[in-house]
Amino acid sequence: MAARVSPIERALPEAELHSEAFRHMREARRGALVEDYVELIADLIEDGNEARQVDIAARLGVSQPTVAKMLKRLVEDGLVSQRPYRGVFLTETGRELAEASRRRHHVVEAFLVALGVSAATARIDAEGIEHHVSAETLTAFERFVEARHLV
Repeated sequence: MAARVSPIERALPEAELHSEAFRHMREARRGALVEDYVELIADLIEDGNEARQVDIAARLGVSQPTVAKMLKRLVEDGLVSQRPYRGVFLTETGRELAEASRRRHHVVEAFLVALGVSAATARIDAEGIEHHVSAETLTAFERFVEARHLV
């Protein structure tokens, strides 16, 4: 007897819907790195009042030149400021982006834990998922978690 396949799994989406999904994924990838940087910078500032390039590189597992290149982009985008011989600081726009990213991460992580995923795995998986879920999906995750009094 053949396994039952749901209509969702069987049907190829219409071209417009299919291309929209891939467009959304490309945009999420572009924004994910920026969000990771500003969120980490916010965390470092809260933890020790300063975010240094060397600390960012160590936490992201990348080289300092890679961090320097990204910080230049973040300055150009108006998300961070840098001062000679000092750390990196978030602008108001950068702080808002960091808070929104942190909130999404928390909701996704809580949702995964509510499904029975271990806390350690949920934390790691949420790091990728948080950038790719739509506002509608995030709201559904949040309702699910709130209904179980987990947030």
